[in-house]
Amino acid sequence: MVDGVTAAAGSVRALARGLGRAGAYAARTFAAPSGLRGLAVECAWLAAHAAVYPAGLWHEEPAEPTTYRTDPLPPARRGLIVSDLAAAGTPILLVHGIMDNRSVFTVFRRTLRRRGFGAVHAMNYSLLTGDVRTAAGELGRHVERLLERTGADRLHLVGHSLGGVIARYYVQRMGGSAHVDTVVTLGSPHAGTMAAHLLPTALGRQLRPGSELMAELAAPSPDCPTRFLVVWSRMDQMVVPQRNARLAHPDLRVEELGLRDVGHLALPIDARTMHWVVTQMGRSEVRRHPLRRDRRRGADRPDDLERGASPAS
Repeated sequence: MVDGVTAAAGSVRALARGLGRAGAYAARTFAAPSGLRGLAVECAWLAAHAAVYPAGLWHEEPAEPTTYRTDPLPPARRGLIVSDLAAAGTPILLVHGIMDNRSVFTVFRRTLRRRGFGAVHAMNYSLLTGDVRTAAGELGRHVERLLERTGADRLHLVGHSLGGVIARYYVQRMGGSAHVDTVVTLGSPHAGTMAAHLLPTALGRQLRPGSELMAELAAPSPDCPTRFLVVWSRMDQMVVPQRNARLAHPDLRVEELGLRDVGHLALPIDARTMHWVVTQMGRSEVRRHPLRRDRRRGADRPDDLERGASPAS
């Protein structure tokens, strides 16, 4: 019993130290002008998102791909369709985070369509989801329906927060790599988050650092062809420590964008995030060209806007 109490006390102290370091880092970040701007954007988007949240509660069924003329389209959209029809026709499925719905992608979705991606869909999973594995199974069924409806062989997944963890689990542990070209994660706790200790549920326990689920995701994933585009921010208030939103796995091909001044909720509306993700997804087919050498993780320098800055605590 004494050993149990000692272990519990040690865990509490470790948690307190981790939260203290994260709090000190957040204080330094928010004190900077860029941090204050990021905080203002986060608050503004929180208010706007609250207004559109009810509309996102309705489930969206995959629609038939549409055929249209290119002459009335803006140059960026027309250019992708004309230059890379395969990239423009690859479906994109958007997966929201915890206690959220597809409305979080209102701006992101519009940007994708303006850039020429013609099949952009969003799914809602249950707000009462208590298990990442269950949600990943639901995602898999939605992927199958979308591919059947569009006639495509593969698609892209974009996950915000918990949605990125669900997408990653589907790809790594449920055979989803056979259907998914690219997984984009925006502020997803790939190594867990200390904030999950505040969520006394089964899902909260899965999202804690060192959990069984995190160990499962860290296990070997040989021959996984899916590419991962990871966006994380040093101002993320939900992923603690912030570096846990980075993805480090020896078997996965990872490209990364690090930001300094974007809050967790604002990641899907940040202009730099959207430009980088759209550009990288538009290059997907080029990277798999048979005459080009495959680039594995570590072959490229990460696209980090904050190169030279110290890692988040």
